[in-house]
Amino acid sequence: MLKIGIAGGRGLSTLMGFNAFPDVEVTAICDLNEQLLKIVSETHHIPHTYRIFEDMLESDIDAVVIATPMQCHVPQAIAALEAGKHILSEVTAGVTMDELWWLIECVEKYNKIYMLAENYCYMPQNQQVRNMVRQGVFGDVYYGEGEYLHEISGIAAYGNGKTSWRTYWQLGKRGAFYPTHSIGPVMQWFADERIISVSSFGTGHHANPKFRQDDTSITLCQLTNNKLAQIRIDCLSPRPHNMAYYQLQGTKGAYEAPRGFGDDHKIWLSHMDENTDHAKWRGLSEFNDYLPDRYKKASEEQNKAGHGGGDFFLVEDFINAIKTNMPPDIDIYKACEWTAVALLSELSVTNNGRAIDMPNFRKNMPRREKFIKL
Repeated sequence: MLKIGIAGGRGLSTLMGFNAFPDVEVTAICDLNEQLLKIVSETHHIPHTYRIFEDMLESDIDAVVIATPMQCHVPQAIAALEAGKHILSEVTAGVTMDELWWLIECVEKYNKIYMLAENYCYMPQNQQVRNMVRQGVFGDVYYGEGEYLHEISGIAAYGNGKTSWRTYWQLGKRGAFYPTHSIGPVMQWFADERIISVSSFGTGHHANPKFRQDDTSITLCQLTNNKLAQIRIDCLSPRPHNMAYYQLQGTKGAYEAPRGFGDDHKIWLSHMDENTDHAKWRGLSEFNDYLPDRYKKASEEQNKAGHGGGDFFLVEDFINAIKTNMPPDIDIYKACEWTAVALLSELSVTNNGRAIDMPNFRKNMPRREKFIKL
């Protein structure tokens, strides 16, 4: 039996996924809020509760889900690794570049599974487009785009009026502070690419000037082979949410996610029309043959796990990585590259959009490469 502990009583997006496996059990949960702990443990039949994270690590759990505020992720991940636990971490991986170096070094030292829980990568449409890219449907892909538009000023304070951590670690920073939902799926479409530099630009403060975060940040990621990925992060503008918009351009066609108001996932391929003057989009659902088999065969229960079944398959990949002792798809190096987009974009936007070189995150990086220069 694989035993799981969850840090963060509100971070239960993976719970249904874990409960779907007969040889996996969530046996422990940790949170500072004792009342919340009691409610969660009774509701979800989790037998052991802890207010102190280190106390949970001393129990017989095999793996930890880190679903606490983002500034806690690396300290808790390092403690868990030292205690011999595998880690599934919510996004982002860390909040400083130094934290990313510490995290990589500890994952390599203790040889445990580390996976970033970037569930947007597991949305069925993103997986379908990824499969189509792999099979050459779009030709040579050279541009990708992701947007995360989610007005969150209402959760800058807790219900009791006290200031939330989001005021500081999200809305208190400039640049693309929360990039992985946007850049993660796009980078999976560029399978053999990596980010080599980041340039970021902000609109300034118009909609909600009390926060340090710009109303909108646009970040350009230059990839190898002269390819480009762009992301927009906007958590302050007054507008309807659209947290999962993407587009992809290749030599043989394009994909666009819905913009809202009845729009749908759509693609166009060069053989569909005689010329682009009269070209018409087709629904992505017409190409569901490209949906990965496990999504086609997903049960009703698996689909209920969230994000169109994505939360279930994310958990499945984490469990399989532990059982096979093989790195997961979203491993420590991808986690750090995607997270570093946030950290480098903050440097860039405060230096008038200057391009900041991205480290080449990989195994056994020499220390001389673990620094950032302007």
